[in-house]
Amino acid sequence: MKTIIGLEVHVQLSTATKLFCGCSTDYRDDEPNTHCCPICLGLPGALPRLNVRAVEHGLKVAKALNMEVLEESEFARKNYFYPDLPKGYQITQYDKPLAVAGTVEIEDDEGHEKIVRISRIHLEEDPGRLIHVASGSGYSLVDYNRSGIPLLEIVTEPDLRSPQEARRFLNRLRAILEYLEVFDGDREGGLRVDANISLEGSERVEVKNISSYKGVEKALTFEVTRQRNLLRRGQKVGRETRHFMEARGITTSARSKEEEQDYRYFTEPDLRPFRVADLVTGIELPELPTARKERFMAEYGISLNHARTLTGDPRLADFYEEVAYVDPFLAATWVADTLLGELNYRGMRITDVPANRFIELLALIRSGTITDTVAVQVLREMLDACAAGRPCEPPAVIVKREGLVRGEGEEFADVIRDVIAANPQAVADYRAGKKGALNFLVGQVMKETRGRADPRELGRIVAEYIDTGEV
Repeated sequence: MKTIIGLEVHVQLSTATKLFCGCSTDYRDDEPNTHCCPICLGLPGALPRLNVRAVEHGLKVAKALNMEVLEESEFARKNYFYPDLPKGYQITQYDKPLAVAGTVEIEDDEGHEKIVRISRIHLEEDPGRLIHVASGSGYSLVDYNRSGIPLLEIVTEPDLRSPQEARRFLNRLRAILEYLEVFDGDREGGLRVDANISLEGSERVEVKNISSYKGVEKALTFEVTRQRNLLRRGQKVGRETRHFMEARGITTSARSKEEEQDYRYFTEPDLRPFRVADLVTGIELPELPTARKERFMAEYGISLNHARTLTGDPRLADFYEEVAYVDPFLAATWVADTLLGELNYRGMRITDVPANRFIELLALIRSGTITDTVAVQVLREMLDACAAGRPCEPPAVIVKREGLVRGEGEEFADVIRDVIAANPQAVADYRAGKKGALNFLVGQVMKETRGRADPRELGRIVAEYIDTGEV
């Protein structure tokens, strides 16, 4: 059964003030309901005024996604009741959005390039935020600080065929938005997703308000399994709206799916239609992820996989370009394959790493002063210091203090002999033709020498000692 997925991605735009009033959008560390005014509280008689910077950000996204900007755009009222929507309606765009018909390029599940069509993008105001008190309390609290934050809704066509493709699409879209500097990916609630999913021939289900990239993949994976199980048992998949319970990794039924007529859209009477198509020609785009990926491969001679990884985040790409002059290929390998893994393990960001210290580490590796094994040890000590807020020592200082300078294989002759003598079964296995036994012996020598020797050289010497009986 073919899986059919379409996404509605709600992106908080990085503007200083809200979409229709002058309240600050920088509310993260402030008390609830302290960034509000009569407009974003929906008080009678309050009139909205459009934030031009939000429109400019939307047009920048439209241009980056190769979209057609409409000659005339206008706002509408979307009527529904929810406690965090004080007016009883949301100001959004309906039949005259900002732009239509765009594309985003991703990899499909077979690793081939795939085009995901963008149906439309439009501007709307964010509602407030409900804070649910302990279960059984009988009430929830409402924080209107978020009410009126400018949202750009990006709607795809149903072109995605798996939860994994959906996550790759979101990662690519996030990278584009961050390159454009219209979006803060670190802001809580900065990107939220409604996912529409169905199996071919069944009704469409909407999963609302998924707040993370991993959450999208988990929610859709659960839905694929749930819907397939229903169909296998001969039951129907009902058209409904479901909520994703991230802590449990499941979706739960919320209500039957609303139809467009349920929202009673009509033109917003307090905001005039606006014409912005002429503004697009004056918008200059930065180098976007795809172009930067191609340049990295051409300029630095690195692999496609490394280029994809390094350009997936503009800060990571900037960091790589800062350290690449030591040795572009070596830098790509260590940044993409080693550094990122260590950062993810610690919950750190690339901006937490001092580039000058990493350059010094690459220089030690390239000169042969330390082995790769020692380099990983030194890198971990550097990152642990950064994570703890301590000064990051120069790698050469750590190497000297810990006695980790690379040694020649023959320097460890006594250690090699001791390891061979202590592991007669592994020696017998090696002589019987089991190659894994040699790797085990080399690993024991590496452990005793704290990684100061090259494992390939050690392998040759250990094998030579056993073959010649020098033990």
